[in-house]
Amino acid sequence: MQRISPATRISGEICLPGDKSISHRYAMLAAIAEGKSTIHNYSTGADCHSTLGCVRSLGLAVDERGSDVTIQGRGLDGLRSATGDLDAGNSGSTMRMLSGILAAQTFDSRMVGDESLSRRPMKRIIQPLSEMGAAISAREGGFPPLEIRGKKLTPIDYTLPVASAQVKSCILFAGLYASGQTVVREPVRSRDHTEIALRQLGAEIRVERRVITLQGRPRLTGRELFVPADLSSAAFFLVAALIVPDSELTLRGVGLNPTRSALLDVLVSMGANIRILDVEERNGELVGQIQVRSSALRGGVIEKETTAALIDEIPVLAILGAASRDGLVVRDAAELRVKETDRIATVSENLKRMGIQCEEMPAGLRIPGRQGFHAAELDSFGDHRIAMAFSIAALIADGACEIRGAQAASVSFPEFFRILRQVAGQEAA
Repeated sequence: MQRISPATRISGEICLPGDKSISHRYAMLAAIAEGKSTIHNYSTGADCHSTLGCVRSLGLAVDERGSDVTIQGRGLDGLRSATGDLDAGNSGSTMRMLSGILAAQTFDSRMVGDESLSRRPMKRIIQPLSEMGAAISAREGGFPPLEIRGKKLTPIDYTLPVASAQVKSCILFAGLYASGQTVVREPVRSRDHTEIALRQLGAEIRVERRVITLQGRPRLTGRELFVPADLSSAAFFLVAALIVPDSELTLRGVGLNPTRSALLDVLVSMGANIRILDVEERNGELVGQIQVRSSALRGGVIEKETTAALIDEIPVLAILGAASRDGLVVRDAAELRVKETDRIATVSENLKRMGIQCEEMPAGLRIPGRQGFHAAELDSFGDHRIAMAFSIAALIADGACEIRGAQAASVSFPEFFRILRQVAGQEAA
C-alpha cells in the first residue's frame, strides 16, 4: 500500500533508470556476441533482471555492479542448456524475445513466468517461429509455459499481422541463426531498438520504410553500451509536471528515439510547454534533456499509428485527458486488453473510483475533460503502469489516495515512489 498526498508543485532535476526495452535487448545480444560487453545504466526493474537471470542460467558470466552489467559473451553458438526452467517472471519481453534465440539452439528449453505472464498470449511468436522450423508447444490457447525444442532454422519473409516490437525482435533474433536473409514487414512502424542494437554489435541489417532485412549468421562483437533513461518512465513525471500547477521539472539523459518520441509530439500538440536540449547520439540512440512546465492542455485523440507508438503510455495519458480542457479519446487500442492486465478495464475502474466519467470501448476509452479527481482507494491490479499512472492522478486529487498493490511498480521502476516524493517535495511515509 502507498499513500499519495496531493502536490502543490512538481520541481527539480532528475535522472531516471535505464530504458527497459533497450536493457532487455542489450543483455540478450551481449550473451550471443563474442567477448565482453559492459552495459551502463542497465534498468533496475525486475523485468530486466529476469532477463539477466535467464542469461546466467544459459551458462554465461554476468557481473552486476550497481547499474553497470558486464556479460561475457561466447558467440551465437555459445549458450548452454539450463539445468531447470528459465523463469521470465512478469516479463513478456523476456519470454517473447528470448524465445527467438532459444528456438535455434542445439538443446531444449522450458520458459515459465508468473501468474500474470502465464495469461499472456504467445501465439504471435509461436506462429512465425514455427514457419522458420522451430518446435514450440504451449498450453491450450498459446499460453505459457513454453516448451522449446531447439532446431535448425530457415529464413522467413514475414508480415506482422499487428505491429509489435517484441514479435519483430523475436523473429530477428531467430533470423540471426538462419543462413540467408530474414525479412520482417511491419504494418506500422514500431520501436526500432533491436535494429539499432544489432547494427551496433556488427549485424548486417537494412531498414527500408517498414521492411527490415537481416543477413543470418553474423559475427556479433561485444562492446561498451550505454542505456538512456526510459522515456516511458519519464512519461509519468512529464504528466505530473504538466497537470500540477506552478511546476517546472528537468529530466536528464532521456532516450529520444524517434520511434518512441510520439509521446512528446502528442503532448506538444495538446499545448504542453516542453523543451528538448543537449541532444546527442550514443550507441545509435538519441539522448537528451527534457524541460517541462505546467500547462493548460487541450486534450485530443489518439488513434491508428499513434496508438501503437504510445501503447505503454496510454494509462497515464488517460489521467492527463481527464484534467485537460477537451478530454481524450483513445481508439485502436485492443492491444491494451492483453497487457499485464486488461488496461482498458483497469484504467476505467480506477478513474471511476476517483469520480471521473469514462466510457470504456472495446478497443479504447473516451474521457471527458475538465474533471476533478476525488480521493479514493485505488488498485494496481498487479500492473506496474496502473500503479504509477494512478499515483500521478493522486497528486491532483482532493485528498490523499491509497494504492493497493503499489509494489507492482518495481517490475519496471523500483525507485518510482522515492523519486515521485522527491519532486513533489513530500517526505516518504
